Amino acid sequence: MDDLDTIVGRALADLAAAPGAAELENAKARYLGKSGELTVLLKRLGSLAPQERRRAGEALNAAKTRIEQALERRRAEIAEAAMRARLGAEALDVTLPGRAAARGGIHPVIRTWQRVERIFRSIGFEVADGPEIETDWYNFTALNNPENHPARSMQDTFYVDLKDAQGLPLVLRTHTSPMQVRYARIWVERHRASGRMPPIKVIAPGRTYRVDSDATHSPMFHQVEGLWIGEDVSFADLKAVYTDFVRRFFEPETVEVRFRPSYFPFTEPSAEIDLRFASGPLEGRWLEVSGAGQVHPQVVRHFGLDPERWMGFAFGSGLERLTMLRYGIDDLRLFFDGDLRFLRQFA
Repeated sequence: MDDLDTIVGRALADLAAAPGAAELENAKARYLGKSGELTVLLKRLGSLAPQERRRAGEALNAAKTRIEQALERRRAEIAEAAMRARLGAEALDVTLPGRAAARGGIHPVIRTWQRVERIFRSIGFEVADGPEIETDWYNFTALNNPENHPARSMQDTFYVDLKDAQGLPLVLRTHTSPMQVRYARIWVERHRASGRMPPIKVIAPGRTYRVDSDATHSPMFHQVEGLWIGEDVSFADLKAVYTDFVRRFFEPETVEVRFRPSYFPFTEPSAEIDLRFASGPLEGRWLEVSGAGQVHPQVVRHFGLDPERWMGFAFGSGLERLTMLRYGIDDLRLFFDGDLRFLRQFA
């Protein structure tokens, strides 16, 4: 044990000279580790005589205590130095001006949504909202799309693992047309007791879902449905309302509007609505933007109204399609990529 003071002196010097935490732990291992110099001496105590073992044990424990105390002091010094260095590197200059909040913007599709709402509100239409998870009855049957109807084939797509009251699966709505039925039935119930039924004028913008994905289609997209039901609302009113809407939406562009005969199960007669621009990259081309027509008598019955007395029109337009035409966008996927270079153009 004569070399104990030498070991302690060397240990204290090594601990004090350690520049960082890793070097400090290495120094600790040389003296207090499983094979450390002090540990080796402690293991030899068993071979000593009882009296000598007691004296040597006291001396070794005192030496170990000194080394451990020096180790803790150096650990605290290294930690404090690291903290000072970090605080110095992360110091804040409180005299600098604050960072302003980043300026956001409205998504181009939502801009179109808001613009459509403003235009139709200005001519007396209300705006309705409803569930995106819809029953089979509202999404299909009430709109003259009974089970196994061929018109379902393009829309009979996203279902959820839930059932409605009739035991039929719920579906992610494939259009916002179910809101026409929901709104009309509530409207009729509200005014039935009064004996006076004012016309129904409503649009229903919102998200819809179908299995479709390419440069001009997306599994999730936005639509706006329109409905006007009254005692003397004709196809001529549809042409006037939608033509006025198109010209106000695309101003100051010169736009031609064409109603082309088509088929939809919930309107009769039905039409596709096409536009043609007088200038720009789409100059001279006819482009389909909407489906429309006189509301089918069966759908009017599902409203809770007599189709012999009540009639009107409905239309449905894709908000992405209107946005692409208004801003000259040629790929629908840009709306969903989240590319700030694209979105900043509309901020």
